[in-house]
Amino acid sequence: MAEMPDRDQIPTAAELLNPTLAAIRALGGSATIAEIENRVTADLGLPEGVTQVPHSRSSRTELAYRLAWARTRLKIYGVIDNTPGGVWYFTPKGENTETVDPSEVARVVRERYFPRIADDTPDPATQPADFLDEEADSWRETLREALLNMPPATFERLCQRLLRESGFVEVEVTKQSGDGGIDGHGRIRLAGLISFSVAFQCKRYAGSVGPDLVQAFRGAVDGRADKGLFITTGTFTRNARLEATRPGAVPIDLIDGELLIDKLKELRLGVKVTPRTVEDVEVETAWFNDP
Repeated sequence: MAEMPDRDQIPTAAELLNPTLAAIRALGGSATIAEIENRVTADLGLPEGVTQVPHSRSSRTELAYRLAWARTRLKIYGVIDNTPGGVWYFTPKGENTETVDPSEVARVVRERYFPRIADDTPDPATQPADFLDEEADSWRETLREALLNMPPATFERLCQRLLRESGFVEVEVTKQSGDGGIDGHGRIRLAGLISFSVAFQCKRYAGSVGPDLVQAFRGAVDGRADKGLFITTGTFTRNARLEATRPGAVPIDLIDGELLIDKLKELRLGVKVTPRTVEDVEVETAWFNDP
């Protein structure tokens, strides 16, 4: 049995700051989360064994988790930002920033989120990704658990509803024996003119989907639909993503657990979002010398 890679082989969030910037720059100044992860993995030459080490408290990989905190720190620092659709891009400051100093990024993060920490508190840049407060992100884990605990048929109906809310029509769950993994069909119309038939598969996974499952699904889709859509609560390995976009084959779009959670929040499906206002208050002590 092959030895599991040590977590120490995975770059820390601080070590991923500049590779993340380099990836976005190489991808034209904007990129999706999957594109960033694939580019960083290739640029750093990380073997698949390292990239697939699971995070201890979610269905994400440890690398994806640390990359998420690298993006968050770079956003706090002001060099990148993201759209509601999950595309990350350079801010004006970021366009003129080739590299960042991890200790300087840590100082900005500390001043914004940990203004009262003692001087001997470890530098956030040297700590694991979960050094930062995850309370604001806890809803994602709650939703992830709810998805994993759904009966298979109920999860398929949720995916059906998700596709309908996203603009698909004629969406049906058509699970049958011998279908090669196809759970349903639908159609998506672009600009009110061109439509495509789409076959979808839904898998509640806590781990990673490999290229063999994507390949098997494509075999079922071929001749039955124009495109395939693979939805999972887990993640896709890098080789699975490469298989999904293999030239000359039926294209397979992938929705992993993170994107699924984002879409459920965006569409308010089982997720209630309550906006709130946060005040930044600073006492001007000098004013009290001569009020």
